[in-house]
Amino acid sequence: MAVFTPVTPAQAADYLMRYPLGDLVALTPIAEGVENTNYKLETTSGAYVLTLFEGRTDAASLPFCLGLTRHLAARGFPTPSPVADRQGEIIGHLNGRAAAILHWAPGAWKRQPSDKEQYRAGQVLALLHLDAADYAVERKNPVGPEAWSALAARCEPAAKGVDRKMLDQIKALLPYLAEPWSDPALPRGPIHADYFPDNVLFATNEHGQCDVGGVIDFYFGCTDVLAYDLAIALSAWGFDAEGRPMHSALRAFQKGYESVRPLTPAEAEALPGLGAAAAVRFTLTRLHDRIFHDPANLVTPKDPAPFFRRLDYWKAAETV
Repeated sequence: MAVFTPVTPAQAADYLMRYPLGDLVALTPIAEGVENTNYKLETTSGAYVLTLFEGRTDAASLPFCLGLTRHLAARGFPTPSPVADRQGEIIGHLNGRAAAILHWAPGAWKRQPSDKEQYRAGQVLALLHLDAADYAVERKNPVGPEAWSALAARCEPAAKGVDRKMLDQIKALLPYLAEPWSDPALPRGPIHADYFPDNVLFATNEHGQCDVGGVIDFYFGCTDVLAYDLAIALSAWGFDAEGRPMHSALRAFQKGYESVRPLTPAEAEALPGLGAAAAVRFTLTRLHDRIFHDPANLVTPKDPAPFFRRLDYWKAAETV
């Protein structure tokens, strides 16, 4: 359930009056997602998404994140752009939350993408990096290497059993995992940082073919190492639910990416270490969420173990 802040049709209609989008036709909660409150907003002019940003989304980051989607959409990249209100603002407030209206992205995410879809998803990530290259706004990665030690320290007093074993191993790896970020040879720029299958929607295009119809949820977007974004995506798309590598999927995704933006020699060499860093980043945040889970929160925390298992693959890849 991804509705943490309820919005009534009357409240939505009142909020909608600030936008040149016509009258409210329907307001439907969207169950997908775990971070923010989302509604499908249908008006007399079309379909949109109404998003209310919850506590874990830093309101100060929204100009970067929403500005990036607007920048990409203006270049023809498949992402829903934010709608400006009558005063030209793309960020408003509703029911005590920062809010935005974005164009509706067609399609649905693939729970078991084919190698062809993996290849295309890789291509689109590379296009994102190329199209975003001249986006001038910057944002430090809020869950980059500097944040991992703090997350581990917060988890440490409460971690027990399996969680304690994972945490101890992660703490020993942290100094080594941060090394790629000191390498000036690694290209940097705007990244998605959460390019998981559920943030990539596939739809039928004008030629009757299945293609990426929209990349969504840029709220972890930041300025960082481009190959780290690829490492995150490979870790998200190339492993099964238990954290076991799917070699064909890994090859297809990276081949698709490099068909558009070939890796530099420095990036290729750093990729396994960046993959290990991605595995630790998502293990730590999921471990933190499980340890400090509020039972009143209806969203079940994700198991950190499958991401922790990805470390075995990435560490083996470093020795090849």
